[in-house]
Amino acid sequence: MYFLYNIFVIVVSWLLIPVSLFNKKVKLFLNGRKETFNRLSVIKKTDKVIWFHCASLGEFEQGKPILENLKTEYSNHKIVLTFFSPSGYEIKKNYKFATVVCYLPLDTKRNAKRFLTKIHPEIAIFVKYEFWPTILKELKSRNIKTLLVAAIFRKKQVFFKSNGVLKNFMQNSLRKFEHLFVQDQNSKYLLNSIGLQNVTISGDTRFDSVYKIANQDNTLDFMEKFISKKTNFVLVAGSTWEKDEELLINYINNQAENRQQFIIAPHHINAIKIKKLKNSITKKTILYSDINTAISAQVLIIDTIGLLTKIYSYADVAYVGGGFGKGIHNILEPATFGVPIIIGPKYNKFNEAIVLVAKKGCLVVRNYDKLKDVLNSCKDKEYLSTIGGSNNEYVRKNTGATLCIITYIKKNILTN
Repeated sequence: MYFLYNIFVIVVSWLLIPVSLFNKKVKLFLNGRKETFNRLSVIKKTDKVIWFHCASLGEFEQGKPILENLKTEYSNHKIVLTFFSPSGYEIKKNYKFATVVCYLPLDTKRNAKRFLTKIHPEIAIFVKYEFWPTILKELKSRNIKTLLVAAIFRKKQVFFKSNGVLKNFMQNSLRKFEHLFVQDQNSKYLLNSIGLQNVTISGDTRFDSVYKIANQDNTLDFMEKFISKKTNFVLVAGSTWEKDEELLINYINNQAENRQQFIIAPHHINAIKIKKLKNSITKKTILYSDINTAISAQVLIIDTIGLLTKIYSYADVAYVGGGFGKGIHNILEPATFGVPIIIGPKYNKFNEAIVLVAKKGCLVVRNYDKLKDVLNSCKDKEYLSTIGGSNNEYVRKNTGATLCIITYIKKNILTN
C-alpha cells in the first residue's frame, strides 16, 4: 500500500505543474517546496531540534502556545516549523520563535528519509489534522516520539468508515503517534473504538492563546484616532468574504446611524477587491493604508494582515466571516474580549461555535433581514454586556490544554 501511495503522490505532484501556470496558490505550493532543503542548511548534526508541523494558519494558531512555551522551556533547542499550505507559510515565514520555517516536502519515501535525516528531531508535533503516512512511518522507524495535538475526529472520517484497504492504511498511520491529545470526548471515543488507548482529552489550545491575548496591551493608535468620541457603537467585521460583505454593505448603506462606526477586515487582501469594496459603500470610508491622510470616516477597511486580533478589542459587536462559504473563521478571538459575535449559517464543524450559539453569545444570520434585526437589537448595551460576558467566561473556563500537553512532554520526552 505504501508503494502505491508513493506513486500516487508523485503523479499528483507532476499533475500540479501545469495547474501552477494558472493558479498562484499552486505555484507557491510547488516553488516553495524547492527551497525547503536549502532552508534547512542551518540545522547542524549536533543541534537539538523540536519539529512542529501545521497544515495552515489556523492550525498554527493552535500549535503556537505549545511552540512558544517549549521555546521558553528549552531555549537551547532549535525549532523547525513546517506548513503544508501557502496560506500558512506566506504569513508566518518570518516567525521569530522558529529557527527555520519551510514547507513540508511532499510525502514520498525519499523526501521523508532526507527530511528527517536533515532535521533529526527529538520530538515531532503534528497539529490537528495532519496525517502523512510515509513521514509518520519513517518517524516511527527512527523511534522519534510523535504527538498529535488539538485534534478533533468525526465519524465521517476515513478512519471510522466501513472496512476497506484505505481505512486500514490510515488507521495504521494513527498508530504511529506516541500520544494523541484531542479536543473532546467524542474524539476520544472514536479513537478508542478502533483500539487506540493512548489518548488524552486536553481541550483546544486556542483558548490558552486567545486568553493570553486578552490580557496584553491591545492598544492601536490608528483605532484610537478612528473611533469618534461621538460614536456609541463599533462593529468589527473580521475575515469577511464576498457574501458577508454584501450583507454588511447593505446594512451600512441603508441602516447605519451617524453614531455607528464599522471596521471591515477582509479575509483576502486584494487591491482590486478592496477598491471594489470601498466603492460599494456610500458612507465615508477610509483604508488602513491611507489612515495618515484622513481620519474622519464612518467605515475603515483594513487592507493589511496581522491587526485583526487587537482590533476586536475595540468592538461592541464582532461579525466573523466565512459562515456563508466553507465555514466560519476564528470566533474565539472576539469571544475572549467579551464581545457578542454574529456569524453565518455554516458553523456546525466548529465546537466552539455550536456551544456559543447555544449560549446565545453567538448569533446566527442567514440573510440580510436577520442581520438587520440582530444589529438593531444590539443597540441595547445591557443586552450586549450579558451575551458578551458569556463569551468571555466560556474562553476562561476552557483554558489549560497547553499545560496538559507541555506537562506530558516534559515528563515523558524532553529533558533539559
